[in-house]
Amino acid sequence: MINKHLAVLLLTLLMAGTSVSAQETPFHLNDREYFVRHGVNVMAFQDIYPEGHQSGVSIIQHGVRVATGGDLRLEPTPGQWQPVPKQGERTVDLEAQTITTRLAYPDPDKDRKGFNPIVYPDLEMSYAVTVEPEGEAVRVTVDLDAPLPDDWVGKVGFNMELFPPTYFGKSWYLGGSQGIFPLQANGPVVRNEEGVAVPVALASGPKLTVAAEDEALQLIIESATGDLELYDGRNQHNNGWFVVRSLVPAGATDDAISWLLTPNAIPGWQSEPVIQVSQVGYHLDQKKVALVELDAQDMGGGTMRLLRLSEEGGAEEVQATTPTLWDGSFLRYNYLQFDFSAVTDPGMYVLEYRDQRTHPFQIAADVFQRHQWQPTLEYFLPVQMCHMRVEEQYRVWHGLCHADDALMAPADTNHFDGYVQGPALLTDRETGKTVPRLDVGGWHDAGDDDLRIESQADEVFVLATTYEQFGVDYDETLIDQERKLVQIHQPDGQPDLLQQVEHGILNILGGYQGLGRLYRGVIVPTLKQYVLLGDITNSTDNLFYDPTLGPDERTATHSGVKDDRMVFTEENPGREYKGIAALAIAGRVLADYNPDLAQQSLAAAEELWLHERNPEQGFNQRIVAAVELLLSTEKPMYRQVLLDAQDQIVERIGAVGWALGRALPLMQDDGFEAAVRAAVAGHFAGVQEAQQANPYGVPYRPFIWGAAWGIQRFGVEQYFLHHGFPDIVTPEYMLNALNFVLGVHPGSNTVSFASGVGAHSVTAGYGLNRADWSYIPGGVASGTALIRPDFPEMKHFPYLWQQSEYVMGGGATHYMFLVLAAEQVLND
Repeated sequence: MINKHLAVLLLTLLMAGTSVSAQETPFHLNDREYFVRHGVNVMAFQDIYPEGHQSGVSIIQHGVRVATGGDLRLEPTPGQWQPVPKQGERTVDLEAQTITTRLAYPDPDKDRKGFNPIVYPDLEMSYAVTVEPEGEAVRVTVDLDAPLPDDWVGKVGFNMELFPPTYFGKSWYLGGSQGIFPLQANGPVVRNEEGVAVPVALASGPKLTVAAEDEALQLIIESATGDLELYDGRNQHNNGWFVVRSLVPAGATDDAISWLLTPNAIPGWQSEPVIQVSQVGYHLDQKKVALVELDAQDMGGGTMRLLRLSEEGGAEEVQATTPTLWDGSFLRYNYLQFDFSAVTDPGMYVLEYRDQRTHPFQIAADVFQRHQWQPTLEYFLPVQMCHMRVEEQYRVWHGLCHADDALMAPADTNHFDGYVQGPALLTDRETGKTVPRLDVGGWHDAGDDDLRIESQADEVFVLATTYEQFGVDYDETLIDQERKLVQIHQPDGQPDLLQQVEHGILNILGGYQGLGRLYRGVIVPTLKQYVLLGDITNSTDNLFYDPTLGPDERTATHSGVKDDRMVFTEENPGREYKGIAALAIAGRVLADYNPDLAQQSLAAAEELWLHERNPEQGFNQRIVAAVELLLSTEKPMYRQVLLDAQDQIVERIGAVGWALGRALPLMQDDGFEAAVRAAVAGHFAGVQEAQQANPYGVPYRPFIWGAAWGIQRFGVEQYFLHHGFPDIVTPEYMLNALNFVLGVHPGSNTVSFASGVGAHSVTAGYGLNRADWSYIPGGVASGTALIRPDFPEMKHFPYLWQQSEYVMGGGATHYMFLVLAAEQVLND
């Protein structure tokens, strides 16, 4: 019989041997083309979005993306509109265990015109970045095709960005110096030779050690070709990251840069189970399925419990079963499904699996009636209103803004945010002169303050259909167009939805009346204005520009400061038809609330319809516009448009079918209706099949940007298909879309994308108050993004617009629509 002490010793030695063996497991290149070691991944140029901090060499360490952007850059802490290399061929050699990527800085575009702020360098540089495993580390090597020109020595370096919130309060060592990563950017900064304030490096040396106190985050970076420098990029850009950088030496070509990256890897690490369930809850009659996201090596097992929280305190078990393993492959995870649809006892519940417990959520008949859609109407829409002062009790969200809109943009202008004014102005207005009637209405789009016609039109359309479908007469806000004043939580006796529709139409119609056509967009002329953080009233001086006044001269209404926003025009049938649809439906829903504005809107829609366009361009939007004109006027000419397009409608039923259900009673054509119904049935069969591709039951095809807005739009379209064809289309996928937004989505961060809605939600949104790491209630973020090829990410960080940005044109109001739709369908 073995001595007990000897057995313990043998077991200890065996475990120690296993641990050493696991610790010495080297990095290797997997079949998804990134390097793996335990819970650490190193990606190489699979992401292609440097402006959004997704590019180059990246590190995911124990389920957290800690570093990105490993590549040659021309500045120590580059910002959004600074030159980036053009990525060429990416070669993956599984046998040699290398990834080599060709890149180049192209010739400057000397013919670029207009307001684009990127200064393209007079530099021709091509190079290759090779990434390969080196035991417990990864080697990154940069080979230049030719030495740097003398003028660029000391300017070109290899940068890698470290995600700030991950390292706040963590330690670093570099070149005999040490410190912690600070919450805010601290000085000093100095002026460079161009007079630009740039940060001074925190330290320099050949070896950087980060977070030595945290085994899950410890990272060592060593340079064999020159000292590393550590910068705080937030000194120069509010949305900057910490940056590690080393310069390319003079005369260097092969091995111009050689870094060794050693991210600590915990042996045997697996991601914890993540229970994904609505942050709000479920209706009694709703299908209720929670998901558990598991590590790829975890096949599940064990019991999942549903507990009802007691009114007397504590909790009681309601259901306990083994969740079902989802039969499919999605991203890098396995998924379990736990169906608790049979539970209909009203109350507050939590779910438990292994040592994980969820937030509390409701099961109730009135789950969607309060605190769910209201924040969008109470907060988000008022806060986004342009040309108004917006107050909330003691708080001013923003002052009166852009009262000096808008100057006609010059011909041949390429704006840095994508607006292009062609060689013709397409209007009788003169370049640089104020276009009247644009200083009213509209909503600031996204986290910036421009007005895009498609965003304004889509917003009006969603708001108007919301009012029409659900009859919401909710009044919580004072909106006074004459005084240009908005007061949140101050009812004024008028339905807020109609007042918001009015606000959007005032801007769209004003643009039409001022230009004789719809505008393309209205936007600030300078980058300094565009990146403004804080009260948007400071974007301009709110005085119309007068070229006869000096820069310091002003009157009560005009000044010599040319800071007014510019208005652009274009020929774009698709966007014009969006405007027509918005004007047409507004003419219908505003008929009793504001008859004069309703009449003007409908008249403008019909006038715009008659403008000559190629009917094949913007076909989908043309069908929607024709439906709205038919519903608003009942004129045979619009019915005939739809009848004549029957074959194309059937062919494109997936894009336009949702709009047709409301119009069928006015079509009076059995053949048309039969063809549309058959096409809808075929389309829905395809929808049902497509949703099996992932465990969420929505059309989720991860790319770079979060997919929440597109999934919400899909849900709204599913509602209209169900409403128009209830015997063909079920509401299941509409409800899945709502669940996705409310927390049943990939990744470890299971927040509700609707800020301020549910137990946990996005509270660092990319909105006008992002500099305060805050949020706008009722705004809906873009959602979980994809770090290619397979890592879903939703960071608590207000500066990743592809994850946390709010937008107009349906982002938040599609969510509001879906909640009201769920309430209607489930309580019908």
